[in-house]
Amino acid sequence: MKVLRMIKRWIKEENATALLEAVMLFPALITLLMGTFDLGLGISLNQKTITSSQVAADLISRNKSVSLSDVNNIIEASRVTFEPYQLNQFGIDVVSIEFDASGDPQILWRETRDMPPNDDPINSTIGLGDEGEGMIIVTVRYTYQPFFTQLFTDSFNLQEIAFSRGRRSSTVEWKS
Repeated sequence: MKVLRMIKRWIKEENATALLEAVMLFPALITLLMGTFDLGLGISLNQKTITSSQVAADLISRNKSVSLSDVNNIIEASRVTFEPYQLNQFGIDVVSIEFDASGDPQILWRETRDMPPNDDPINSTIGLGDEGEGMIIVTVRYTYQPFFTQLFTDSFNLQEIAFSRGRRSSTVEWKS
């Protein structure tokens, strides 16, 4: 009987209701906050991946020919677009192609750093150019590891491919 009275009194009591509701909602709200942070960071890094690929393609297509030093500087400019984020997850693949008589792309030169070469975009250009024309293809890959939600999900490979034609010549040659 005494226990029944205590339960009835506890049900009628309203002083601790707000505290109890806060305790129940706090984990859900913190989870939403952390997920929103990771989502926003992922969107920002995806935009930086797009910018990085376009910067590299644009800078290379401005030249008639490039050297290893030029390409190193362009790759560094592409990497800088990711600041202030970590750059240890950054990879880039830069390819200059020229179309042969049948419209098939032939690789003139390629520079790949911290990622496997990406041949899919090269194959997607078959038949898109006449003999002697060329194209620059830049693939940038950034592996994003969410900060808070890494317990629930794996890392994401953010990848962007930029295509560009030479501005001053039909192909961008490699100079030794």
